[in-house]
This record gives sequence, C-alpha cells and structure tokens, in this order.
Amino acid sequence: MAFKFEQLRVWQKALDLTLDVSNLTKCFPEEERFNLTSQIKRAADSIALNIAEGSTGQTDKEFNRFLGIALRSGIEVVACLFIARKRALINDNQFHEFYDKLTELSKMIQALRNTLK
Repeated sequence: MAFKFEQLRVWQKALDLTLDVSNLTKCFPEEERFNLTSQIKRAADSIALNIAEGSTGQTDKEFNRFLGIALRSGIEVVACLFIARKRALINDNQFHEFYDKLTELSKMIQALRNTLK
C-alpha cells in the first residue's frame, strides 16, 4: 500500500459506505437525481476523501481538522437519510441499516481523532 490512509480501517469502512450509498440511491426517483441523490452521494464520498487527504503528509493537528470535516459529512449523510425516509424514498429498515453504519463510522472517526490529541 502506497498511502497511509489505505491501511486505516476507518477509511476502508468509509469507502464501503460510498458504494452502499450509491446503491441505495439507485432506487430514488429521477426527480431527486440532482437534489437529494447528489447531496447524499457527495456527503458520503466526502467522508472517505477527507480521511484520505488529512492522513497524508499532514500534522496531527491538520489530520484532526480533516477528520472533523469527515465527521460532519457523516452527519450530513444521516440528515439526508432522515429526509429520504420522510419523503418515502427509503423504508425504515434501510434507514436503520444506514443509520447504524453511520453511527459506527462516526465513533471510529472520533476514536481516531482522540488518538491525535
């Protein structure tokens, strides 16, 4: 592995989430393509991208800042899930499955942040 982030379990989980979110949004109606679909996919991608960017060649303080951005992007995904459920784009089972994934990922990001302090 050439880059530090590739070894991070939290990054690997975030990368898996990008695929899961992409698959989830395939069932969204066409009228959501440029709205909620785009927003949730960009937010999910942002988690993995910020973990990667912050991990490479940065100080612990700078990495912590990028992890904070990744954490906020995760919270954005959760908010999008609430909207998707409210609009009946996903069912309760899908909501809870993704909510649990985001809860776990958020805890992992926060735990990594705690090691940098």
